[in-house]
Parts: sequence; C-alpha cells; structure tokens
Amino acid sequence: MEILHQSHTFPIRDRRADSLGDFKYIPDEIICTILDCLTPLDLARLACVSRRLYRCHTTLDGFSFDDGNVERKNDISAEQFHREYDGIKPVLLNGLADTWPARKSWTIDQLVPKYGDTTFKISSPLKVSMTFKDYVSYMKQQHDEDPLYIFDDKFGESAPGLLKDYTVPQIFQEDFFDVLDKNRPSFRWLVIGPARSGASWHVDPGLTSAWNTLLCGSKRWALYPPGTVPLGVTVHVDDEDGDISVDSPTSLQWWLDFYPLLADENKPIECTQLPGETIFVPSGWWHCVLNLETTIAVTQNFVNSRNFEFVCLDMAPGYCHRGVCRAGLLALDEDSLEIIEKNMPCEKENFRCLDLTKKETKARILRPQQNENGKENANGSYNVWEHDFSFDINYLAMFRNRELDHFTSPWCPDNSLGQRGLREWLSRLWVGNPGKREMIWKGACLALNADKWLDCLGKICFFHSLPFPSENAKLPVGMGSNPVSFFPFTNGKLGEPIVRDHFKDIPELVYVMDEYVVKIFAEGGPQSSIFDLGTELEFYSTLSEVNSPLKNHIPNVLASGILHLENGSYNIDSWDGKKVPDVIRKCSLIPEKGTGDVFPFGVQSKILFTYRKDVSPENGPDDSDESTIVLLPYLITKRCKGEIFTELRNVLPWEDVLNLASFLGEQLRSLHMLPYPSFSNSDLSDFEQNREFSSANDMDMEFVSNESDIPVEWKVFVRTLMEKKKNISGRLSKRSGSIPKTLIEKAEAYLPDDFLKLLSIYEENGMKKVGKPWSWIHRDIMDDNIYMECKSCSNGIPAPTSNGGVAKSWRPTYILDFSNLAVGDSINDLIPMHLDVFRGNSDLLKQFLKSYKLSLMRKTPKQGSDDDKYGRLSYHAIIRPLRGETLKWDIWMYRCFCILHDENVLGGLFKTWKELRAAESWEEVELQVWGELNNYEGFP
Repeated sequence: MEILHQSHTFPIRDRRADSLGDFKYIPDEIICTILDCLTPLDLARLACVSRRLYRCHTTLDGFSFDDGNVERKNDISAEQFHREYDGIKPVLLNGLADTWPARKSWTIDQLVPKYGDTTFKISSPLKVSMTFKDYVSYMKQQHDEDPLYIFDDKFGESAPGLLKDYTVPQIFQEDFFDVLDKNRPSFRWLVIGPARSGASWHVDPGLTSAWNTLLCGSKRWALYPPGTVPLGVTVHVDDEDGDISVDSPTSLQWWLDFYPLLADENKPIECTQLPGETIFVPSGWWHCVLNLETTIAVTQNFVNSRNFEFVCLDMAPGYCHRGVCRAGLLALDEDSLEIIEKNMPCEKENFRCLDLTKKETKARILRPQQNENGKENANGSYNVWEHDFSFDINYLAMFRNRELDHFTSPWCPDNSLGQRGLREWLSRLWVGNPGKREMIWKGACLALNADKWLDCLGKICFFHSLPFPSENAKLPVGMGSNPVSFFPFTNGKLGEPIVRDHFKDIPELVYVMDEYVVKIFAEGGPQSSIFDLGTELEFYSTLSEVNSPLKNHIPNVLASGILHLENGSYNIDSWDGKKVPDVIRKCSLIPEKGTGDVFPFGVQSKILFTYRKDVSPENGPDDSDESTIVLLPYLITKRCKGEIFTELRNVLPWEDVLNLASFLGEQLRSLHMLPYPSFSNSDLSDFEQNREFSSANDMDMEFVSNESDIPVEWKVFVRTLMEKKKNISGRLSKRSGSIPKTLIEKAEAYLPDDFLKLLSIYEENGMKKVGKPWSWIHRDIMDDNIYMECKSCSNGIPAPTSNGGVAKSWRPTYILDFSNLAVGDSINDLIPMHLDVFRGNSDLLKQFLKSYKLSLMRKTPKQGSDDDKYGRLSYHAIIRPLRGETLKWDIWMYRCFCILHDENVLGGLFKTWKELRAAESWEEVELQVWGELNNYEGFP
C-alpha cells in the first residue's frame, strides 16, 4: 500500500533569479537559443547536474530566520509541560542544558583532541563508521549534495565520557523502556553534521516521543502533526506485517524544491533551533531537520505515560492501524473499512467516511479550506483535528484488527521489540509499577490481546478447580516457563532487572501463579500447537516408563488439555496426548500417516509435519483452520521453588557454576539416553513421490534417496541441508553488517560440499551405519530455563543475611520448558547451552563433558587428520543448527544453522567474541568458539 501526499494547485513563485544565478541577467531569448543547440539527452543531463550542483554549493542564509511558530518556553515546570505539550504539540525549551558540561565542551575543536581516534557510526545505508578526526576532515572538505553526518546510537559505549557531559532533563526522565536496561531498543544518538546535512521526513520509531538538545550550530525544523503526510513524501505500508517504509527527498531537496510550492496555510510548523535549546517532538509527529551550519546535538527517544498506549498499539499485529497512525485516513482501503465496522458496531454514525471509496475519502479529508497541517491560529492553539482523523488512542484502536493474533501473525521487522521482548517488557512494568497498572493493562490489551488470553486462563483454572490468577499474574511472562521474580537480590537489596536478547522466542503464553504454571500453546496455528503439546506429553510418558532420573529434575505435570471455542462458547477437554480427541477430528487435524496409535501427535508425527512444512511449504500441510473452532492446547505444571540462573549469574561463586555445568552434563546424558520412536522409509514415501527437490546438486539428492542403509531421519536431515545451502552468501549479506565481508565470501566454500560427510558413515557387517547419535533433544538449554535453589533454605528461596547479603551457595535443581522438544543430533543441545549458559567459557564446557560421557561422533579411520574438517567436533558444532527466534518448527534445528540461520544468530557470536570480527576464515571462528570439543574423548 502506498500513501501519497495529496497534491493541490497553488500559485508557483517565480524562481528564475534563484535558479539562474549570474545568468539571470541574460535575456530569455539568448538562453533559449543556447538550449536549442543541445540534444534532449544533454538537456536532461544539464537539468539534473545543474540542480545537483546548486544543492551542493547553495548557501542556507535564507533559512536561518527565526520567526517560526513553535512556542518557546523558559524554565517550564513539569506540570505545565505535561498539561500543555506532552503528547500535544512541539515546543522549544530553554534552560534545560545550562548546567551541562557539554554546553561548553561539545565543540569540534574540543572534541577532536579527546575523541579523534574514536570510531562513530555514520548516517549511511552502507553502515559506515569513521574515526572522529577523519570525519572532521571530511566535513571541512566536502561539497556533497547530501552530506554524511554522525548518527551514533552506541556512542555511550565507544565514548562513555560523553555520557557524563549531560543528564536527561527531569521532565523527560519517565521512560518505561528503562526496565530493559542494556537490552532496550536504541534510544539515544549523538548527532554531528555540517551545513546542508539533516534528517529527511520521518516519524520516530515505534511512535515514541523525543527530545533533541543542540549544543553547537543551528538547525531548521519542519513538523507536521500525526496523519499529515508532507508534500513529496510517500509512505509504504506492507499489508502482511505492517512494515513501514518512507520515500522522501533529502532534507535540503525538500526545503529547496517542495517547500516553495506550499501555500501559506499548508506550510509546516517550523522553527530555527539555537545552541542550548531543546526541542520536544511528540509521538507520531512528522519532522524534517536541516543543519544550517556545523551542528552538534544529542537526542533521546522515550516512552512515558502519555505515549505508552500508542507505542503498544504500534506493536500490535496488522497493518491498518500502523498506516493510519502515520498517514491518517489516507491509509484506508476496503479491508480497513471492514475492520472499523467490526470494532465500532454502535458508532458507525460517528464515522462518516465508512461508505466512501478510498479515493473519495482522500478528497474529503484533504479539502484545501481545512487547516489540516496544524498551523497555529490567532488564539495560539493548534487547530489540527478539524477533519475526521484524530490522534486519539481510542480512535486509532478502531483500526486494529483484533482477529489477528500476537503469536500466529507476521511480526513487523521495524517493531521496537520482538515478540518475546514485548511480553517481557510488559511483565516487568506490571510487576514494578503497581500504581500504573490500569494504563499498562490497556497497553497490553492493545499489543497482546491480554484480555482475551486472561479470559482463556480463567476458564482453564475454573475447569481444574485452581485459584484464579492473582493481580500480579494477569500478564504472561516473557522469560522461561517458570520465573519466580524479575529482580535479583544484590547485596541484600532489590537489584537492577536482568534482561537479555536470546536467540529464541517462547512458543506459548506462560502464566505464573503462586503454586503452578499454565502454558497455553498458541504460536504456529492449531496443528503446530497440538504437535507441540502432543510431543511434550509423549516425552513425559517416556520418562515415567523407563524411570529416568531426569524426571526428578523437571516440573511435575498437573494437568493438560485443549481449550476450544465452538459456536461462541468455550469448552475444555482433558487430554493426555493419547488417541485423537473428538474436537481435533472436527477440525480435520488428522495426524501424519505411518504414526502409531498411542501418541498420534507425538514426536514422530511432528517430524513428518515439520518436514513437509519447512522443506516444501508449497506442498506442505496447511495449518490454517477454516473451521469455526478455535483450539488452544495447554499444560499445567507445578511451580518450582528457587531462582532462575539468569538472576544468579553475576553473584554465584565459581564453584557453584562448575557444579551447574556438571549437573547439566548429567541431565543431558539422561535425556540423550532415552528411547525415541523409530522411523521407516514408508513414512515419507507418499510425500517423496510428489516432491521434486530443487537442490543445486541433484546427483547428491538422488544418492541420498537410494542409500537404503541410512536411517530415514538422517535422509531428511541431509536433504534439508542441501536446500538451505542455496544462496547463503546473499542471505548473510543482508544481516546488518555484523558478519565480516571476508567471511561472507567464504561461507559457501566452508559449508560441506556433500552433507553426507557429516554423518560419519562407516560399514559394519556389510551394512552402512551413521556414526552420530540420534536422541531426544531439548533445544533450549538456556539460563532462563535452569532453576537453582539455596542450599541452606528449606523452601529454596534465600532470606537476606545479617550482614545485608544473601545466601551465597546454590545448587541446580530443575530444567524447564520442554515445549520445543524434538529428536535429532545430540550435539544440538550443546550449542545454546555453551553460547548462552556458559557464555563460551571453555572450562565450563570441559566440566560439562566430564559428566556427559556420551559419544558425540564416531571417529572413523578417514577422520582425525588436521586437514579433515569433518573429523573435528568443532566443525560439526559451528555449522550445527540453533533454534530460530520466530520459526520454532525446526525439529532437528537444521533450518537454523549458525551459518544458515534464518535469523542473525551469527551476530550474537561476533558480539560475544569481539576478536572474531578480525577473523579471516571460518576455521578461526570455529576453533575460537568450539575448539574445546576437539579435546573431548567421548568417542567409542
């Protein structure tokens, strides 16, 4: 969808003198005679080059006037700011930076000696970085049409001294993203640029508000209220995930070419910002900035009580509401009108554009006589909302498609937070801000449909005679299946919240009550959810049958079932994973062929379902349920006592961490020794007859199919890897510059030319066998899925000691969250554990392996030489899959290799091991991260 500024016919000012410069004295007849001598192509080139040269060398004296219509205030109180400006209109504030050291020290001459060798990010699509002294040299010499400028959101890391030179003004200090600490979205930027540079038209990310303090130079600002697309700007809204992109002329080009075309009543709100002034930009406002001279500024975005619900709404799935928040009613299409009709059945008379076509709606909204651009009237008020559009949260919420689900709908890539991060953020706010729960609940309902899910939870609790969730448990948590608290104890006091950006997301809603935990499986649609619960129940049954010691270290299962909405009423069927419930038969969710009757939706069926969906989505099973029945599988477990390792990581003594590594070795040994369902070639025969592989190596594919001795699960493994290898360099190149270019170029050569070599195939008694273990795998051994209890406390939770500290000795007790169980190569469980729990510490990995004591690969005579990468366990680990953040169906995780990962998992590696950024080969990366595995003696 594209939304364009509606054009109007305005008197065009004579710009002959400005355009011709010194040639303005030549009569038009002579100029026309000269132009007649040029070919059409030369004329086009002349027009383009002359205009660009003009922009490269023009002066900006004409824009430095200071009679703008943005109010200026001195010594404003917090009460006045929130009453008159916050979320209402822009304002220029004086005095907020008067006491900052930056007010005197942030000049080019003073910053170069201190930070000349410091590297800063540059505003460029190529993600360029430059040392400050090199950038200053560029600034002084350039005559670019659109000069580069420093726009660095990590300046606090590269130049922490700059953070000491200013403080956030008191009126902007309420910021709800603060609870995310170091893992909050980008929010502050150092901005340095020469004359003619600047930011083109945009709305700040996530509908956050912003303040910008200028320390040096002067800036020209232009602003339009929400819903008013500036002339020359096109807004693109993706109708799948709601992604917003804006096509806009450069700041200088807009001021020179578009601004003069505007009638006075359609010009933006504008002002010139001077040193020491702070401008406030409310949520949703369009703005464009032009540097009139060399400028230095600092800016921060924030979420406060006034814009919180708007930020939450912007993260709700769908596209209509996101388009309307930025482009007003111009963003409406026929589907949008249907959404509004569903959301406001009793208020249609109040929305007078419903029966108009999109074209008619545009014409109606953009009547020239309306003062739609928010110009200030004589009485000093902004007359912004004369037409039907209103930047009011209740009004905008009508455009949200409530039928779209937070878990099954596409997630917008430009959202401020991921799905898991959103749930975690709201949970932390809920726990830490009891006085603002009414507001937080409204935001959670907008972003998550929290009211719908709480209703489902209440029905589950009633069915099983469990107490209804307390006030603290009304929102789903964002971390693992059983977090106890969100704030760790540090020196006997409540410490800072710990939040991290994992590789994973959580495929279900997790509600934590006083004594139990409820997981509602929701992600991926009804079939995926049924398979997830069915597999988990099969696993628990297997634990009991063989009396595995692992069962003593997982939460006790209290109940499981399926909540289903049919004909407007909710019903619940208990389900232990065995047989096919009647409600599933009604939805035509029949398990895959070739599976047993005991657990029809167990791991074997899940693998076949996943294989069809991942490898051949065009021929795979359709997970869309066309019936009117809504299925929500759920699992209830006992709540564990103690603390999550996440919250103890920074206070545990080294001895306890070593004990944890040993504990994980013992439990994964038990997990990987469990019996698992076998597979047969007939399980895939029907599908394979209709499947045409598009692999670049059809001979290898045919060879794999003809290898009758190779177990079917390994055949699927190899075939999938062949598919995923295609266009690997292109995919890696799109990953935000986190991966060195030299490694991207070498990725395809580093991956196996024949994936069968990964299987360590050997012959025994004339039969080919795979020399790698196949087992149940957890896939999410991460620090928020490990529970520990205090050794000296009967209930596992420590009390503060007499000296103000907490109990110092802890023991691991439970492994949580088996929602993503699968069967596959055992080494897959080591990857998230080593990277997330051990943080790459080779001593902890060594301690783990001492307790694990199982083979990870058979060492054949052909392997083991220094030049044979297939004989190195480290090689198998570096290309081994990790679980994707949004694609949870990766049964063997082969979809998400460290290298072939659909998400940017490799970025995490290069962030943890910064020295890897200088690596010249994948072998260097492999040995740095996984080299300790090569010393493992766990070979048969």
